[in-house]
Amino acid sequence: MSGQTHSAELRVQLSEASRVAENELLAKRTTLGVGGAAEIFVEPASEADLALAINYCAANKLPVFALGRGSNLLIRDGGIRGVVVSLQNEFFSRIEVRGTELHCGAGARLKHVANAARDAGLAGLEFLEGIPGCIGGALRMNAGAMGAMTFEAVQRVRFMNRDGQIEERPAAEMAAVYRSCPVLRDAIALGAVLRGQPAEPNAVRERMEEFRKRRTSTQPHNRSAGCMFKNPAEKPAGQLVDECGLKGHRVGGASVSEVHGNFIINDGHATASEVIALITEVRAQVLESTGIELQTEVQIIGE
Repeated sequence: MSGQTHSAELRVQLSEASRVAENELLAKRTTLGVGGAAEIFVEPASEADLALAINYCAANKLPVFALGRGSNLLIRDGGIRGVVVSLQNEFFSRIEVRGTELHCGAGARLKHVANAARDAGLAGLEFLEGIPGCIGGALRMNAGAMGAMTFEAVQRVRFMNRDGQIEERPAAEMAAVYRSCPVLRDAIALGAVLRGQPAEPNAVRERMEEFRKRRTSTQPHNRSAGCMFKNPAEKPAGQLVDECGLKGHRVGGASVSEVHGNFIINDGHATASEVIALITEVRAQVLESTGIELQTEVQIIGE
């Protein structure tokens, strides 16, 4: 059965508020700005529609990939076969403050979550402001910045299994580790409850501003996927890249940032294959010079 037929059947099954498209370009949906198209792109308008899409894919043996806001992601030039699901509909992007808790949908932008916590006089979530992603992606990657990680602030997680069933678990049962949440490798995050600590809004605002200044002075402003490599135990990945003299090293439109060695940036014309070639060259040079094998933090998917 063709992608066109599958998309037509999905349109019939899902509500009119949901969006189904074919050959949706994904480069514009990632912070790095490279990659091919999604064979079928689905943006459900409710959990019920998401479950219908998931069950349809299971019945038709279609692979499913959940796309957040496209940070920490490198999509190959051949794009993604099967179905790409995006939870950017307003239904999945809600943020509700209840006392010291923030109830957030998977599509809620981290910047908006940090702002909501600030306005409610809740501290401990300031680090989220500088991560260019959404709650769903942050949960899956256990994203972090400024010495803090997402699951340090999470109380509970709501997610959908690949059979369309919804579960909710305490954060302690999600087995989150550095830059990974194993439970969400094969499930789709629907949202989470985060907890803050009562504080003066001005104090929270000042801390967010401090983080913003630190970030803008140490990280590039160009298109990137965020930190490309995990930090090994020996020393930060960016320092290793710098010590190997690789800042500014280029393959086509992709180059290692002159500002921070752990960022690979797109000059606006890069392809995914050029980024991957540069990653390969950087890893080989660091291994040869230091004996340390860098592991990518960014998820690389597609054909």
